[in-house]
This record gives sequence, C-alpha cells and structure tokens, in this order.
Amino acid sequence: GTKIMAGMVTPGGKVTGEPFTVATGGRDAKKAILERVHHSIDTVLERSHLSLSQIEGIGLGVTGPLDMEKGLILECPQLPTLHHFPLRQDVKNRYGIPVFMDNDANSLILGESYFGAGKGHEIILGFTLGTGLGCSMVWNKRVHWGATQTAGEVWPSPFQDATIEDYVSGAGLTRIYRELGGVEKSALEINLLASHGEEKALEAWRRFGGALGHAIAWGINFIDPHVVILGGSLANAMTWFYPAMDAFLRKHICPVPAQKTKVVAAQLGSCAGFVGAACLVMQNTAVPRTADEANPGNVPAGKY
Repeated sequence: GTKIMAGMVTPGGKVTGEPFTVATGGRDAKKAILERVHHSIDTVLERSHLSLSQIEGIGLGVTGPLDMEKGLILECPQLPTLHHFPLRQDVKNRYGIPVFMDNDANSLILGESYFGAGKGHEIILGFTLGTGLGCSMVWNKRVHWGATQTAGEVWPSPFQDATIEDYVSGAGLTRIYRELGGVEKSALEINLLASHGEEKALEAWRRFGGALGHAIAWGINFIDPHVVILGGSLANAMTWFYPAMDAFLRKHICPVPAQKTKVVAAQLGSCAGFVGAACLVMQNTAVPRTADEANPGNVPAGKY
C-alpha cells in the first residue's frame, strides 16, 4: 500500500543480494505505479546477476482486497488507480515466467510458516500490524482463503464505536493517543514517547494491546492454532502493548490454549513480505525438492 519491496529468495529461504525498496505512490497514475513494480523486479534481477531462465517464478504479495484466483486488485482504498487491474497477468506478460499473487498479510504469514516463527507448526494464525490490520490463517503451509477469498479480513469487524482496525493500526494508535489528550502523533512518534516514559504514550499502547487482545482471543477460540504470529511494523513495539494484550486474551480464551498457545513476533524482519511471496512460487511450481521436504520445517532445494 505504501511501499514496494522486492528481493531474490532461494528455495531454502535465503535472501540473496540486496533487496530494492521504493515508495508506491499509491494515488499516482496506474502507469507510474506499474513502472515502479517493473523497475523493482528489473533491479533485483540485475543485482542478482541471474537471467530469467534461472528464475522459477515471481511471487506478489499485494494489499487487498483481491481476487486471488484471477490475479486482480479489486477496489483497494490504498490503490485507487488500480481498481480491478490484472496485476498478475501484467507481470506475467512482461517477464514470461510463472507469477503467483496473494494478499500481503497472507504472504507474510506464509513466509513465517516456511522459514520463520511458524516453522514446524501445522496451524498458524497471524496478524500484521501496520498501516492497517491484516490477518491470515495457514494450515500445513497453505493459506486458507475461504469461500469468497476473504478469510482473515477482520479489519471491518465491529469494535466499541467503530471497527477493530480503527483501534489496531497505525492510525488507530494515533486516534487512541489523541483521545487521551495528546496532540496528533504518528505511531513512530508515540513509540519514541513511550520509550521516554511518557504516560499518555504508554497508556495508548496499553489500550492498543487490549483491543488487539480482543481480535486474537476470537481467532484462537475459532481455529485453535499451534501458534499466533504478529508481524508488520507495529509488532516492533511489542514491549509496550504485549502485557495488556496477553492479559486480556488469557482471560478470554479457552483454558487449554490459555496455558499452551503462544503469541510470538515474526522472525523474518523487513524481508518477510517478499520471502512469503516467494513461498507462493515454491508451493505452486515444480521446484526440485529434498526427499524429506514433506516434513514440517523442511524446505525445498533447487533453482531460485
């Protein structure tokens, strides 16, 4: 929604070379945004010193809503000039190799299931905390889309006087801080104030954590995951919101998961999104596999 990040990933999950990042300019003309997407891929190919014949495929993790089966961006608020645009086909036409596309939150949590905090677990519930609130469910390294491909789209769910995303997001944290009597501050600024001990900032994070605890509690009670993973830029502030989040959800989930189910931070860092997008390629193409690749936690080996 706000940036394009591209990188080269081996079937073992290793990021090779230097990733490339550029601002999306989400309200710019369609042509300008597509040129940035193409330039990102071209730059990574150039830096990797690999030809297209050595690339197994391209994965796209895209802010939604999407039609994943058709590879369409639907009516995405962050990308108004790309409504109903066939992004997957556009990239495939340009590069001539297999292209796979999914929601950005789905991609991030899928990557964590292969190579990060979800490695070795079968049922994973993930939340991405950033500009908005994303959610994903992964079963045995497969994203659960649901009947209409909107499984995990929890952002419009009602919470207090608004939606859950109005509280659990960067804008939501800003809203909470403002309601506590603070001036308009970004999530990054509120994080800095919390690190300096400002009480309004600390309280804003506590309320943020309580709201997030609602969403996680519902998710755990619905699908009973082995692990819950928190990713996205705001997950870096877990120090401030984790205690309130954990206290709420332990009180409101079933007794056994209250004792067993862990909520952990994503491990793949800033590269998680495009590593997850690369996993879309791995699970949908004939990348050569190791003999025991079917076992949880093992990874395929082969071409890039």
